[in-house]
Amino acid sequence: MTTPDLPIARLGDRSLFPELQPRAYLNHAAVSPWSTPVQAAVAAVAAYYARRGAGAIPLWIQLRARLRAAIAGLIGAEPADIALINNTTRGVTDVALCMSWRPGERVLLFQGEFPANVTPWQQAAELFGLSVEMLPLADFARSPAEGLGALQTALAGGGVRLVAVSAVQFQSGLRMPLAAMADACHAVGASLFVDGIQAVGAVPLDVREARIDYLSVGGHKWLMGCEGLGFLYVRPERLGELRPRVAGWLSHEDGLRFLLEGAGHLRYDRPIRRSADFIEGGAGNTVGCAALEAALGLIAQLGPAAVWTHVQAYLDLLEAGLVARGFVSLRARDPAARSCILSVLPPNPGDVLGLQRELAERGVACSTPDGLLRFSPHWPNHPDEVPFVLDAVDGALGHG
Repeated sequence: MTTPDLPIARLGDRSLFPELQPRAYLNHAAVSPWSTPVQAAVAAVAAYYARRGAGAIPLWIQLRARLRAAIAGLIGAEPADIALINNTTRGVTDVALCMSWRPGERVLLFQGEFPANVTPWQQAAELFGLSVEMLPLADFARSPAEGLGALQTALAGGGVRLVAVSAVQFQSGLRMPLAAMADACHAVGASLFVDGIQAVGAVPLDVREARIDYLSVGGHKWLMGCEGLGFLYVRPERLGELRPRVAGWLSHEDGLRFLLEGAGHLRYDRPIRRSADFIEGGAGNTVGCAALEAALGLIAQLGPAAVWTHVQAYLDLLEAGLVARGFVSLRARDPAARSCILSVLPPNPGDVLGLQRELAERGVACSTPDGLLRFSPHWPNHPDEVPFVLDAVDGALGHG
């Protein structure tokens, strides 16, 4: 099976999404629709497995290797630093279970985070005798300096092993100062774990420049793949801090030999690989890999920096129109703290769910995380959509 050639992706052009029903799809922070290249990649894998069965295993091996390389190129890492996982939570949980914890160590989290980056640390705390503490995100919302000051104060208390934070906050769209946070963590010997699902693909992020220790990302939002396939990045210097507590049969070195090279290779004492992919303990999601490879190919044509700039122009227009209609914007004033999310409070905050339903009926797809109205365009959205969106808002408000 060969990798199909990808069509050209163009900013503001949704021709690769011909079946998409909403006229303005502004919900990429929830789930991105599948493009025609993603659909074609999935269909090709399905057809190949239908023809070959177990003979598709070489495809599976080659595809995963190509995908690791593509992901590494996107985030400034090496393929050996990448493990393929089924979702963001899986990456958080794997690190939480595999860290070489010592009882009494502190883990710093943030109030308002998506639960995927909270629950696994709470469970690890119960299992390993850790202390979990929640810091307010409001400090960072007021200013990066104030937020970093509060973080440094908490770190100065001693005993912090890890700080976990989202690169972009799912409610407000606030983009966190990851490099400065990493420096503060490293100054006291702590690690920085980042949930990157609301950033990677649309917000530029280089793990080396940001000095991130761990990064977990699902592929179905801004990367525009399908649900069930994402990745975990582990900084090489941190690999030695992980214990293979989630290892499976494919975590061993040469784990496939006993199936492919004849008799005499079935052993249980092969070492566990000392690379991030040791957490890939069993058969993976080949269909998801194919979908994500195709989606990444489109994003690579454009580049996350160009996507971010394109979306900012869209959100500038949309934010101005909504504010003029009495909405309260949560978008950061500092461009460096902005993502591709615009969250607002409507003039009547008590009816956010009704407003969202009215907008959906008028062809505008958005979401309502914790009582906010959230708009999240991506590279296929064109700023020419904005007048239509605002007309739909006017109609929804008038109906309400």
